[in-house]
Amino acid sequence: MKRTLLGFATAAVAGLSFFVPAGAAHASGDFGPDTCLEGYVWREARGIDHVCVTPSVRSQTWADNAAASSRWISGAYGPHTCVNGYVWREAFSGDDVCVYPSVRAQAWADNAAAANRKVSARLWITRYVVGPHDNGDGTSTSTSTDDIARLKLNGDHYNFSQVRLYLFYNNRHVYWSGSVTAAAHSGYAGGSWGKKTGVFDCSRPGLAANGYAQAYDVLSARWSPRVPVRIGCAVL
Repeated sequence: MKRTLLGFATAAVAGLSFFVPAGAAHASGDFGPDTCLEGYVWREARGIDHVCVTPSVRSQTWADNAAASSRWISGAYGPHTCVNGYVWREAFSGDDVCVYPSVRAQAWADNAAAANRKVSARLWITRYVVGPHDNGDGTSTSTSTDDIARLKLNGDHYNFSQVRLYLFYNNRHVYWSGSVTAAAHSGYAGGSWGKKTGVFDCSRPGLAANGYAQAYDVLSARWSPRVPVRIGCAVL
């Protein structure tokens, strides 16, 4: 049986918890766009070095910085030529701290993995239609199928923990909320997830978005960017 959209409802979806974490995008525990996933810390090879590494690598980095002058001699590469057995670390352009070759290899590997170790909290929306005995939100009943698209929220670059999900009206009133646990999935960085909301996609040509989707990484207190949506339509 097909159903059609019938205008727009003003009330929020019933029966859902609408807790919204206090604070804005830079709440407690949020260190901005360079926030590391749980288990990683900033390397700090220099003051602005926010590459995320393990704590042991950061400790090694600090120790190498402290020992820098003792490993330099005047030689073929100037006054910062490394003593035998050491090479420049090259964690960033111009980094001439002398370290073991294995430490330099680690620095290069950490640089390559940097983007995948940050809580960049990506969020995107896909659409789906329900199948037989599918409510469209992960629950099943004897409901029939229809051809009305619903909203699915998706994300990656989260901590491996709870993520709270919201559909807001533009005035910040909550229309729908839910939660999901981010986990490892092939092809996605950090913790990733997908959540069928059961909420109808109300977008139509000529209609501007009247709301937005947003996700909240509980462990880091970091919000995703806002993704515009059209919500609040009724069906017949």
